[in-house]
Amino acid sequence: MKTGVFMLNISRRGVVAAGFAAALGLNSRLAIVGAAQAQPAPDAGKGFYKYKIGSVEVTALYDGVWKKPHDPAFIKNAGIDETKEALAKAGMTADYVPIPLTVIVLKIGDKLVMIDSGSGVGQWQPTAVSLPDNLKGAGIDPAKIGTILISHFHPDHIFGLMEKGSNAPNYPNAELVVSATEYKWWTEPGRVEKLPEGRKPLGARIQAAFPTWKNFRLVDGETEVVPGVRLVNAPGHTPGHSAFLLASGNQQLMISNDVAYVPALLAPHPEWQGAYDQDGPLAVETRRKLLDRVISDKMAICGAHFPFPGAGRFVKDGAGYAFTPVQL
Repeated sequence: MKTGVFMLNISRRGVVAAGFAAALGLNSRLAIVGAAQAQPAPDAGKGFYKYKIGSVEVTALYDGVWKKPHDPAFIKNAGIDETKEALAKAGMTADYVPIPLTVIVLKIGDKLVMIDSGSGVGQWQPTAVSLPDNLKGAGIDPAKIGTILISHFHPDHIFGLMEKGSNAPNYPNAELVVSATEYKWWTEPGRVEKLPEGRKPLGARIQAAFPTWKNFRLVDGETEVVPGVRLVNAPGHTPGHSAFLLASGNQQLMISNDVAYVPALLAPHPEWQGAYDQDGPLAVETRRKLLDRVISDKMAICGAHFPFPGAGRFVKDGAGYAFTPVQL
């Protein structure tokens, strides 16, 4: 194993609580979840982890973690004390909000498909710089990635598409697939002026770069975007936010992206609206609908900000949900 590369040797039968907790540096023993979601610590380790969904090889790639300081505006309808309590119940540090970032690459036959592009080295958080090294460690040549499915246009999901400073495309030969709603909303003339001050630099960067690129494919509605993968409309976090449903053989994986971005908070409290949800009530409606579908259809699920390596299962828990990291 190369220095800085973290891999888990895990079975298909789930988590052995004490061993998993020790391997991932949990603050407390991993429990079979009830009201509290025991989760890996955000600094569980840099690296990659590979697993199979049917015949498709899924590689989870760790990009880093944002140790977000507590902010009373982070959850619109909950205070800092409530946020800290939820983190503590999940066995996580309450000193800050840990927001890890995982990028997924699918190997479908001889094709490589990436879900989002990470945050770009030096473009989002100084502690989120690991994707290039972990792509290399996983044996994935970025030049051979033929398709990138984009969930939404937030910095931690698209800045990896662009070179720092020049905005030149990092994947000029890859097809970039995104919801037409998302693309048109962000590139609409006059959009930048309508954005909150904190979002204007993002909007300006998108409008300066993306309309000049010729490798976007815009899709409408829920449709198959690559063989075995369907776009799932999941609006609220952004107007055209998308999840992606991978089906192969008799297995399914819901790649949920930012629908339930920090499970320690949003699993027990699906009604909480994040500051980054552009339409909070719609985000809550989408979250419940998607998680109910995942539970009903007995799917595995992964998310961009779930504890690395990002895969798990949800169950109903009273008025909310419980999340268990599982090993596929």
